[in-house]
Amino acid sequence: MHTPLEPKKIEGLSKGDIVYLSGTIYTARDAAHKKMLTYLTDTGKMLLAGEVIYHAGPCPKGNGIIGSIGPTTSYRMDAYAEIFARYGLVYSIGKGKRSIAAENAIKGNGGVHFDAIGGAGAFYMQKVQKADIFLFPELGTEAIWALEVVDFPLVVSII
Repeated sequence: MHTPLEPKKIEGLSKGDIVYLSGTIYTARDAAHKKMLTYLTDTGKMLLAGEVIYHAGPCPKGNGIIGSIGPTTSYRMDAYAEIFARYGLVYSIGKGKRSIAAENAIKGNGGVHFDAIGGAGAFYMQKVQKADIFLFPELGTEAIWALEVVDFPLVVSII
């Protein structure tokens, strides 16, 4: 499956399906979500609408393209799920259980949430072909990174 995603591409997916995602995904953790909400409130525009958000923050890259890039717990971003989904941010990757409100926001707005494997950050790092800070560099590892990934293995958990 390739990004960008759209309803037609996720049609037919079921909970538990394994997907290998290729293309551009964007990291965003707690601090980035807070800044995206501020931007939405100030401008009425949703940053990264229609894109895939990976709830992760990379470790320092050392000699590679990027450092370890395992998923963080998505539940921490659930406070933003309803408003972000209304403005087109409905595709996400993370780990752990989501709240009922987040699940309903994703389902009700035609989105999908994928689970990534916790503790597999070094493995996921190998699936990244290119990595650049995209937004909010002042946040350091919690900046929004644009990642070009190939065959990034995921499991459909909400559809």
